[in-house]
Amino acid sequence: MITVDQALNMNRGEIRRLSSEYMNPGLVTMLTVLDFDKRFTRAEAQYMWDHEGNRYLDCLGAYGALNLGHNPPQVLETLEKVRSRPNLLQASLNPLAAALAHNLASVAPGRLKHCFFCNSGAEAVEGALKLARAATGKTAIVYCHGSFHGKTLGALSVTGRKKYQAPFEPLVPGCEAVPYGDADVLQEALKRTGAGAFIVEPIQGEGGVVVPPDGYLAKAREITSRAGALLIVDEVQTGLGRTGTLFACEHESIEPDILCLAKSLGGGIMPVGATLATPEVWRRAYGGLNRSLLHTSTFGGNTWAMAAGLAALQAIIENNLPRTAAERGEFLMTQLRALASRHRIIKEVRGRGLLVGIEFAQEPASVLERVAARPLEQFKEEYTASLVAGLMLNRHRIITAYTLNNPNVIRLEPPLVVSREDLEHVASAIGDILEKHPSFASLALATGRSTLSGLAHRE
Repeated sequence: MITVDQALNMNRGEIRRLSSEYMNPGLVTMLTVLDFDKRFTRAEAQYMWDHEGNRYLDCLGAYGALNLGHNPPQVLETLEKVRSRPNLLQASLNPLAAALAHNLASVAPGRLKHCFFCNSGAEAVEGALKLARAATGKTAIVYCHGSFHGKTLGALSVTGRKKYQAPFEPLVPGCEAVPYGDADVLQEALKRTGAGAFIVEPIQGEGGVVVPPDGYLAKAREITSRAGALLIVDEVQTGLGRTGTLFACEHESIEPDILCLAKSLGGGIMPVGATLATPEVWRRAYGGLNRSLLHTSTFGGNTWAMAAGLAALQAIIENNLPRTAAERGEFLMTQLRALASRHRIIKEVRGRGLLVGIEFAQEPASVLERVAARPLEQFKEEYTASLVAGLMLNRHRIITAYTLNNPNVIRLEPPLVVSREDLEHVASAIGDILEKHPSFASLALATGRSTLSGLAHRE
C-alpha cells in the first residue's frame, strides 16, 4: 500500500503512471499533452506553487469553488473549533446545520427558507428536481440549450449538451430543452408540456459565460408563475458573490421557488451543496412525518462541512466580496475588450463580475490540420481555447481552462480576493500571446513546441 507520505513525494512520472493505470487514461493524456499535469505543492489565496518553487496565478478557481481563494484561514480556523465533535451523526440535530440554514435563509432572495444540505452542485440539482416533482405532481422539466447542471443522471437530463447526454440515454423522461434567453419559446414549451418546473442558470458558465438578455430572468419568473410551474435557479457557479451580487439572480431582483448552491459554499475546503425552497414548495413536497424522509443524505450536513459553510458565508459578506468582484470584474473586462479591439482572433469578451469568458473566432479546420503538431490535432475542433490556456500556463504561469459546453471560450474565474495587479498580469499575458501568435495555426505550433519541451524535461 502507498502511504500518504509516499504519495506526497511522488514525482510527475509516477503520478501520471498511476493515474493512467488506475483512474482515467484519456484525461491523463489530455492533461499531459498540454503540460497541465504539474506537481503543485502549496496554495494560498489566489496563488499556487509547484515543486520547484514557481508561483502561479489561479484564474480557474476550481470552476467557482474558490471565491475565498485557496486554504482561507477563516475557514481552516473554524474547522479547528469542531475537530473533536462528532462529524457524522444521524440520530441527532446538528446545531451547525441549523445555523447555516438560518444564515442562508436570511440572505437568500425572496421567501427561500427551507434548506437541504448535500455534497455537490449535481446533488443540489438532483434535490431541486425531486423537490419540484414532489411539490407539483408534474414530471416534465424545461431546461436550456447550453446549460450545465451536473453529470449525475437527473442533472445530466437537464444539461444542454448532447455530447454528455448521448452515452447515457435514455435519460430521465419529460425533460425538454429551449433556447437560452428566449422567453417566448419558454412560454410555449411550458404551455405545451405542462411542466412542473423550469431550471435555469442566471449566467451560463459552462455554456461559454453567456449572459442572457436584460429582463430575461424577470420574464421567466412571470411566465413560470402564470403557467403554474416552479422556477429553479441554479447558482452553483454564480452564487455567493461571483457576479457582483451575493446571488446572480439579484441583478434582476428574481425570487426563485427553488435555488441551488454549492462550490464556494464550502470555502474551498469542504464539499458542500444546498437546495433552498420556499415554505410552500417544501410543505407540498416534504411536509409532515410521512414525507420527511423522502430525500436524505448520509454525508450531507456533516459537522465539518457546516462549519466550513458558516465561515465561508460570513467571510464573503463581512469582506464585501460581491462588491470587490463587481469592481475587479469591470476592470478586467475593460482591459480585455481593449485587446479584442486589436485582435480579430477574439470574437467576444463577456461576463459579469469575476465570471469572464473570452470567445475566440475559429479558423477553418483545414488550416490547423496542415500545421498542427500531431498530438494537438485532436484538439483542433473541440479544444481550441485550450491552446491559449496551455501557453498562459507554461509561459506566464496563469491557470485557466475552456468552458465545457463551448470549448472555444476561455474562462477567467479567479478567487474574489484577486488583486488589480494580478488582473493586469492576466490581460498583459493574453496580449503577449496574441501579439506573437495571431492565428490558431501559430497557436497550435507554439503549443506543440511548448508541449514537446515540457515532455523532454519531466521528472
